[in-house]
Amino acid sequence: QVQLVESGGGLVQAGGSLRLSCAASGRTFSSYAMGWFRQAPGKEREFVASISGRGGVSYYADSVKSRFTISRDNAKNTVYLQLNSLKPEDTAVYYCAASTAQITSRYGRYEYWGQGTQVTVSS
Repeated sequence: QVQLVESGGGLVQAGGSLRLSCAASGRTFSSYAMGWFRQAPGKEREFVASISGRGGVSYYADSVKSRFTISRDNAKNTVYLQLNSLKPEDTAVYYCAASTAQITSRYGRYEYWGQGTQVTVSS
């Protein structure tokens, strides 16, 4: 069982930056691939980024590639998402998730989810 708690969301102007954190419980954090997803009002939850258990491989949605960076610190049981050059269309609730599968962008392969953190980008 893994419990995930996100933090770091907030209100930022377009072009600004935020750093999201996701703290995980448990002693086997490095055995999980971690992912970030987001859901805007009236839209389906969509993949943002994912990272392998040891952090050596990462994968991004085309819409955020070169602007967002996923990383993890297994000693701290934490995964991060650095959001740069934010756009109003990045406004959403951001969720972190853990998967026992290898790194994946597939929503259904993630077994554990956090409660989400709101990111709002004003124009």
